[in-house]
Amino acid sequence: MENFNRKKHWETIYQTKQFEDVSWFQPTPETSLSFFKQLNIPTSAKIIDIGGGDSFLVDNLLNLNYQDLTVLDISATALDKVKQRLGERADKVKWIVADVATFRPTEKYDFWHDRAAFHFLTQELEIENYLNTVQKSIQPTGIFVIGTFSKQGPKKCSGIEIKQYSETTMTDRLAKFFEKIKCIKVDHKTPSDSIQNFIFCSFKKLRKKSVTHF
Repeated sequence: MENFNRKKHWETIYQTKQFEDVSWFQPTPETSLSFFKQLNIPTSAKIIDIGGGDSFLVDNLLNLNYQDLTVLDISATALDKVKQRLGERADKVKWIVADVATFRPTEKYDFWHDRAAFHFLTQELEIENYLNTVQKSIQPTGIFVIGTFSKQGPKKCSGIEIKQYSETTMTDRLAKFFEKIKCIKVDHKTPSDSIQNFIFCSFKKLRKKSVTHF
């Protein structure tokens, strides 16, 4: 999509729509939270939520006493909405306005969460850059949880074409750096009562093979 201004597009979305009107709205992000529980992520873990927008994940993680939270989104407007909602609790969170395709972290994370940001990257170079950034920025024992539209899900979101994934294509795409823990399919019901099918997968970093010298 030539001459497409991704940042302007998302700023407009968040400036013109209420959080409960967007298709990805979830009052309680149960699927994402289930990964934290199943994988026993400690409350001291350094966590980043990619493309967090005005999601309620950060509210729930604060309620669960997670202490080191970062939320990234391309839209400053989206993050401002969350800060206003959280009030004084917003001071407990690090906020980053950046495009995931060009994001360069200055920290390493124990848990990298991405619900529906990755599938907006449709150009091979952007996908490669993003995955390289993830693997460099997750601790050796870190976890990567990613959710995208499945092959049975929508082909567009907010007027933008996305890249669908299956368990196989997701696993193959990440095989260079990550080993799959588990994948699940989830039906998300939008505020307009339509159903969007997602694939959610958790991964751990591949261990570097030790080289034996004779």
